[in-house]
Amino acid sequence: MNDASPALSTVPHLTTALTGPLLRLETQLLQAQVAIEAWFREQFRATPAPIYCSVDLRNAGFKLAPVDTNLFPAGFNNLGERFLPLCVQAMQTAIERVCPRSCGVLLVPENHTRNLFYLENVAVLRRILESAGYEVRIGSLLPDLTEPQTVSLPSGARLRLEPIMRQGDRVGVAGFNPCFVLLNNDLSGGRPAILEGISQPVVPPMALGWTQRRKSEHFGHYRDVAREFGALIDLDPWFIDPYFRQCGEVDFMAGTGEDCLAGNLDVLLTSIRRKYDEYGIDREPFVIIKADAGSYGMGVMTARSVDDVRDLNRKERKRMAASKEGQAVRQVIMQEGVYTFETVGDPPAVAEPVVYMIDQHVVGGFYRVHTGRGADENLNAPGMHFEPLAFVEPCNTPDCGQAPDAAPNRFYAYGVVARLALLAAAREMAAHG
Repeated sequence: MNDASPALSTVPHLTTALTGPLLRLETQLLQAQVAIEAWFREQFRATPAPIYCSVDLRNAGFKLAPVDTNLFPAGFNNLGERFLPLCVQAMQTAIERVCPRSCGVLLVPENHTRNLFYLENVAVLRRILESAGYEVRIGSLLPDLTEPQTVSLPSGARLRLEPIMRQGDRVGVAGFNPCFVLLNNDLSGGRPAILEGISQPVVPPMALGWTQRRKSEHFGHYRDVAREFGALIDLDPWFIDPYFRQCGEVDFMAGTGEDCLAGNLDVLLTSIRRKYDEYGIDREPFVIIKADAGSYGMGVMTARSVDDVRDLNRKERKRMAASKEGQAVRQVIMQEGVYTFETVGDPPAVAEPVVYMIDQHVVGGFYRVHTGRGADENLNAPGMHFEPLAFVEPCNTPDCGQAPDAAPNRFYAYGVVARLALLAAAREMAAHG
């Protein structure tokens, strides 16, 4: 974990004159802080939060909204060192709820041995769990792993990957019988048979892996949450909620499903344009089209008119046809594009905040930065890098004595919207039993 650099001690520059609605939103959040925090406590008592979660936000100056919610977050290595105590405390709370007598955790990562950046994330997650007072072993689902393998990381950390073993209805690794299984694997390649029907808790539940989960279902729950929250503080929920539609059974390589794409795209663009007109926003609406079952930054395209989804060339079809682990894309979510007008560095590079939560607590975050992409493009792409969020205090601690756009208050707004997405994920998890 690298500490935040001095250059990020202030809020990144918001490069738009259209800050009025956002400042009004931040002012509303500050004025309603007590009611908001009470509402969150009530909501999470009724529907407990997932054990951890990260949320990608986009800040358009006139709109602040989530565009992706990850229930198997990587990137813990991008958080600032100062947030380790927050992570440890929140993890203790989360595990006590999942498994009150737990003393051992089997951490199951993605099937990577060469992606050292991802494995640094696993090392930090292990550190958080061990600092919380739990014994941790790393159980790998690699099909060809028959004996322990040690991987040395650039940070100096070493990871020992061990093959998972099963005896009856329990899993573990050699000499270790864990109390529960913590997944840091999004199951894009399917549900592992070795974890089916075991007596130990598996968190997050396998039903929330991308084998079964759909982004459109999550954002359906988020739409309900945003409406309830909007009623609480008298806010048009559109300011925090991206419009979306789902298009089923698309085959990009065969060229089928174009009518579905074009029809839904036209409806979305019309709806967005009406909102832009309502609030005097002089920008071109756009829509992001991506796999409904988790894209890992793959299979993503931007559309500004129906012509963009008609007659795609072979290269474009191939790029959209598959997502992580080569999974064929048959269903897509079409989501209102949210500009990002935050920039970091000199020369300025576009950035989007990613907020991390353990249990119901905001524990840190970072900016995803891309020097080669624009304000209306997907930043989760090769060439991106990360800058820690410059939290001086936790993300749920605003400073009402400062301007609405001051650092603690910008970050409070991030924390509120991220927790709305977390609540939607909690309801999604509850719906799957």
